[in-house]
Amino acid sequence: MKSFKFRIEYAIARLVLAVARRLGPLHASNCGGWLARLIGPLLPVSRIARSNIAAGLPGLPAAAREAVLRGMWDNLGRTVAELPHIAALRWEVAGTEHLAPIAAGGGPAIMVSGHLANWEVLPPALAALGIRMGSVYRAADNRAVDALVNACRAEAIAGAPLPLFPKGAAGARAALRFLAQGGVLGLLADQKLNDGIAVPLLGRLAMTAPAPAQLALRFGCPVVPGRVQRLGPCRFRVVVEPPLPLPAGPLAAGLDRQAAIQALTLAINDRLSAWIAERPAEWLWLHRRWPR
Repeated sequence: MKSFKFRIEYAIARLVLAVARRLGPLHASNCGGWLARLIGPLLPVSRIARSNIAAGLPGLPAAAREAVLRGMWDNLGRTVAELPHIAALRWEVAGTEHLAPIAAGGGPAIMVSGHLANWEVLPPALAALGIRMGSVYRAADNRAVDALVNACRAEAIAGAPLPLFPKGAAGARAALRFLAQGGVLGLLADQKLNDGIAVPLLGRLAMTAPAPAQLALRFGCPVVPGRVQRLGPCRFRVVVEPPLPLPAGPLAAGLDRQAAIQALTLAINDRLSAWIAERPAEWLWLHRRWPR
């Protein structure tokens, strides 16, 4: 039964990507946004998004929350439809001065971001600046679909594909080796981790992955916040911010390691909170981020 379901999923994914490829970047983005905006708010999963929006943006009136929901679906539909066209997307980068030391001297370094606008733009945008960033990602349960999506990611990069590390023990070990060898590791730090640490996000405690802070403290490497903003169909701005200050000499300052991890994770969530509050329709609200 499960294998039959996976075959159906794979067939649908191939069809969607084939149609998007045939339409071309602009028409695919517009059609994907229109279809998702039309159907998405009616799906049961939108109940999670509505609950999250009410929890994270409590000051918004009901009509504004619904506008955020429709905008989220529009952005998600565009992001999916743009997947086979990543190499053809257009972007500009603000804050390249914060990446210059990494481009010149390499890593180890960590880039933290979130599921904002079309987050798939980050790796090729950095590659164009001479920074080959590896990424930790959640692999699809359906391996065939996962391979299909990763093939689209690989098409966007000239030369050898960028390293991809699926979440899990094997991927974590590979990511550690990558950092130890001077790599630049990209982490989307905005999703819930049940066995993470409780840190505020948009003013509410949220179970958060401590891995970016743990790795930064272990390797003594910079944590650079960067996000993608959607400027229109297939058009984006990548905004790179100054590296977050690492807790300096945590033991000497009276902080234990766990307190240092908590402080750096809070700094990361503060950046995510600011980004989401500024452009809420571009964040993926579908993940159950806060406790009920």
